[in-house]
Amino acid sequence: MRHWELAVSLDPHSGQPLFLQLADAIAEDIRRGRLRADDALPGTRGLAAQLGLNRNTVVAAYEELAAQGSVRTRVGGGTFVTAATPLARVRPFAQPPPAAPTFALAPAAPDRLVAPATPAPGTLLLAGGAPDPRLFPARALARAFRRAIEARGRAAPGAGGPCGHARLRDALADMLARARGLPATAANTMVTRSIEQGIDLVARALVSPGDVVAVEELGYPPAWNALRLAGAELVPLPLDDEGLRVDALAALLERTRVRAVFLTPHHQFPTTAVMSAARRARLAGLALRHRVAIVEDDYDHEFHYAGKPVLPLAAGAGGGNVVYIGSLANLLAPGIGTGFVVAPAPVFERIARLRAATDPRCDAALEGAIAELFEDGELLRHVRRLKRAFIARRDALADALRHRLGGALDFRVAEGGLALWVRVDAAIDLDAWVREGVHEGVQFAAATPYDFRGRELQAMRLAFSWHDEAELHQAVERMARALARCAPLRRAPAARAAIGARAPRRGETERRRSA
Repeated sequence: MRHWELAVSLDPHSGQPLFLQLADAIAEDIRRGRLRADDALPGTRGLAAQLGLNRNTVVAAYEELAAQGSVRTRVGGGTFVTAATPLARVRPFAQPPPAAPTFALAPAAPDRLVAPATPAPGTLLLAGGAPDPRLFPARALARAFRRAIEARGRAAPGAGGPCGHARLRDALADMLARARGLPATAANTMVTRSIEQGIDLVARALVSPGDVVAVEELGYPPAWNALRLAGAELVPLPLDDEGLRVDALAALLERTRVRAVFLTPHHQFPTTAVMSAARRARLAGLALRHRVAIVEDDYDHEFHYAGKPVLPLAAGAGGGNVVYIGSLANLLAPGIGTGFVVAPAPVFERIARLRAATDPRCDAALEGAIAELFEDGELLRHVRRLKRAFIARRDALADALRHRLGGALDFRVAEGGLALWVRVDAAIDLDAWVREGVHEGVQFAAATPYDFRGRELQAMRLAFSWHDEAELHQAVERMARALARCAPLRRAPAARAAIGARAPRRGETERRRSA
């Protein structure tokens, strides 16, 4: 079942030779439990091609590991881990003192993330961000689901408990360890019915009434609602083209006790900004020093198209302070929203108790079917097909926007995700444009619902995942016709907030997320 690539981050500008960096990274993965005894390492040619290295560099790294006794090599049979050093015990998150200092919070925005009206037949959809159901291997899922239902009568006791189907937990943990660098095992991985259920469980496990939780000022309202229902007082922090402004978090930590930070560092929702390595390192250091929990929402990790894979915060040096939440919703058929949570043992135990109290049985048939898609490699093949399709669709949407709406919009091509974040010229009445779009048969929307303070944003999140290239070109043509029917905005441009996916200009800030 070892289908997933081994993810390793190397720094070519470091003074340390690349073969030693690679050997140290693999040795650290063994120590942390990401790689376990008897796990097979990738072949030297394959790993060299994946990492862009000379094969001799990988051979030298494996020889160094063999000299340390960490791996063994079988002639003609591969390289295997000899022993795994148990992960050092993670210190539980510290509870803040009962009398935390007060902080003047910005007023919370109402719950404004309302689902758009049902579109008329033939409407092209650029709002949202769900994947195209035409791309999903429905027959493979149907076969797997049928076998899972037939096997339910023979299922082992406990296979469908509150933490999820045992086979799917195993498969998820294996994928997360090998492809994302997490110290994940079935024992600290929970399958949830949706990413929102995962967020709710984590919020209730970590937060007590009155706890301060920092969030991105552009984000996902259902997550904010879950945190509020757990009793959190939310503090919005600004964004720029590298995601959350960690300097603003540092300033907040000097003023008040913060229980947790909730963020989307990989593809910030909704702006798609990717947090830089330096900023990630500073965030992890701050969290450890101030004993703040990080809740990492990695809702669409698979869809990163530029450069090498970006590993999650949970895979880094401060990973023991991170609760990691993810989703399979963008990989599976519409209506299947399966999510997952990986957490340090003390937090995971609390989450498991909460889940058992309110939802003691998982959807064993569905989760068993998804596990089979993992085990036979179908899901990995599907991910690769989706990435190729979405890169083509992203580029098609960007090309159409430049040619038909270049004077009205400002954007950059996203490194990952399922949508483009675009700024709209301040002279355009965005609300009127959206209304005219409905008449032209294209649905898009202003990004205002994603703003924590409820400000009107002169920006949009345009999804490219639902339609193919020809349909996306047609959708932009319809947008252009709708714009031609709009009168110029009469009120002062300053009446709206201009939000961009780049570093903010004067008077600007930034924001978040996909369906």
